[in-house]
Amino acid sequence: MMNLDTKEREKTAIFNRINEAVKNGDEAAFATAFADWTKYVEDAVLAEARGLVDAYDNKVLAGRGVRQLTSEERKFYDAFIAAAKSAIPQMAFTGTDVILPKTIIDSVFEDVVKEHPLLSFIDFQPTAGLTEILISTTSGAGVWGDVTAAISGELSANFTKIELAKNKFTAYVLIAKGMLDLGPEWLDRYIRAMLVEALAYGLESAIVDGNGKNKPIGMTRKLSGDSGGEYPYKTPVTITDLSQDTYGTILNTLSQAPNNNRRAISRVLLVVNPADYYTKVMPATTVLAPDGTYTRNVFPFPTDVVQSAAMPAGYAVMGIADKYFVGLGSAREGRIEYDDSVKWFEDQRAYSIRFYADGRAKDENAFVYLNITNLERAKLEVKVTNTAVTNTAVE
Repeated sequence: MMNLDTKEREKTAIFNRINEAVKNGDEAAFATAFADWTKYVEDAVLAEARGLVDAYDNKVLAGRGVRQLTSEERKFYDAFIAAAKSAIPQMAFTGTDVILPKTIIDSVFEDVVKEHPLLSFIDFQPTAGLTEILISTTSGAGVWGDVTAAISGELSANFTKIELAKNKFTAYVLIAKGMLDLGPEWLDRYIRAMLVEALAYGLESAIVDGNGKNKPIGMTRKLSGDSGGEYPYKTPVTITDLSQDTYGTILNTLSQAPNNNRRAISRVLLVVNPADYYTKVMPATTVLAPDGTYTRNVFPFPTDVVQSAAMPAGYAVMGIADKYFVGLGSAREGRIEYDDSVKWFEDQRAYSIRFYADGRAKDENAFVYLNITNLERAKLEVKVTNTAVTNTAVE
């Protein structure tokens, strides 16, 4: 029987290797780690398929992530399988209208947001074939007056154009020839699983710390002052505790909206490196109560904490989650392309799909970059008030 804890540790170890390879620019290590990830997903899908080979109940299949395909999706996968099994797949893909249906792309986007905590908090907008998005910050206020008075209150809006087509994200899917024999439903399960993780990893890395050069501008970066297309880091605010005074200073900055306006804040997002969470943030937000029990996640303001390996160690970002925007869409043609130049395994072929994407904070004060290197553990303060001193005479 499969040990779920062991498989989860295996998955985490593979992603840690992928993350290290990307940070170090080690293409060979990345190729090996990604190949291991492909094999991990392949084995999981094959195990599910074999275990449910006699299951025809759509509810049972849906519970395992196997969707009931639309007629358009089934047509796509049938064409894909036929082309992939061809002796000369390059020619088959060139001569076949192998177009990825929008419903599959939408399903991938939904799974990305649902399965990855950071992406579920931000303003994530699938944009299909769009290549430009406008985001606006409205300012101004209406003016009270007599019903016959001239209109004197003017609302103005500052628009920022985000060009999705300038940043291209390419996701590769390695498909073993044996996977093609499972049929359209299981191939859909496999392809979506691979695309979800590839997109999630690429998006999270860029959202947190992207430098803006051919990728989104991360939460850690300024929205101006780019040099050669790369945007500089925000000036980090050094904090040593998570007290109400410290929070108040940060919240004051976050409340400063564009055009000299102020905005109300109901919750904040705190993004930290996993190592920093366990060694700094967790001790700083865990209090030993007088009764000997521990109280966890003690913050002076409603806070959602998300761990991300993409956050530089020793630093964190606090901000207004929905003030970070990501627009993501497929290429207009939504085409999966054959690529035999990547040969990490025998009997496997690589296929790729291009996505257009961009993202950025909606304004400069939406996120504050923090230096938490010297963050101290929480202390429970006990003050005794209204005491009376009684002198007792001893006879």
